[in-house]
Amino acid sequence: MKPLKAKELRKLTNDELIVKYNELKNKLFDLKIKKTFGQVEDTASIRIIKRDIARILTILNERGVKL
Repeated sequence: MKPLKAKELRKLTNDELIVKYNELKNKLFDLKIKKTFGQVEDTASIRIIKRDIARILTILNERGVKL
């Protein structure tokens, strides 16, 4: 999995960022459940998703958007 670039995220609108945030949160939840049962092959993807979520939240906070 390839991390998202902050430059690319800044080009998105607030609504698109919120949709992306929700998608990543759901994906992270699924990966955590799979990790519990030992079904995740690429555990580094969890770390990448967490960082992508943090990037999105940072951009939304800079713009003054509340979730």
